[in-house]
Amino acid sequence: MAVQDKTRARLFYKYLSKVYDQINPFIWTEEMRTEALDLLDIEEGDRVLDVGCGTGFATEGLLERTENVHGLDQSVHQLEKAWAKFGKRGAVPFYRGDAERLPFKDDTFDVVWSSGSIEYWPDPVAALAECRRIAKPGGQVLIVGPNYPSNTVFQKLADAFMLFYGEREADRMFREAGFEQFRHVTMGPSYSPEVAITTVAEVPE
Repeated sequence: MAVQDKTRARLFYKYLSKVYDQINPFIWTEEMRTEALDLLDIEEGDRVLDVGCGTGFATEGLLERTENVHGLDQSVHQLEKAWAKFGKRGAVPFYRGDAERLPFKDDTFDVVWSSGSIEYWPDPVAALAECRRIAKPGGQVLIVGPNYPSNTVFQKLADAFMLFYGEREADRMFREAGFEQFRHVTMGPSYSPEVAITTVAEVPE
């Protein structure tokens, strides 16, 4: 990713962080979060990483399943919102970092989760490979991204602003990242039930 793109991304998240918790319930709801969580086999005590944790919306849901949750985001402005919720040195350790170069050793987490982040990754295959690398053998990686719209006008807008993808493209990305077993589930609020595509991938043992 070019330096100017990183700068633009930081600027974007600086402003997004101010309104994220207000607009998020209209796009990524608690019901959707619960539906995604139910796709995972999280046991009490499992170590989970929330990649692109933002202000901590998914982190809150993950904490309902295990106390061992970690959050990572590239934007200090987003992290400041998360620190306000959980404390800077609270129960959830937060890290500033890049999804394409995750600052963790191999086989560190039982579950790697990312929601509302992949659409901003310059190289999603590299980031997915990183998620696979830091997940333990037999663990799971869950990614929630924006489903490619069927409306041609929205398709043009989607292509112009960020990554939107359907099942075929998700298949390609996950295979290239080294995953062999995965499944996709579309979800969304009642007025747009297929707005998101959620993929659960199994990490080879």
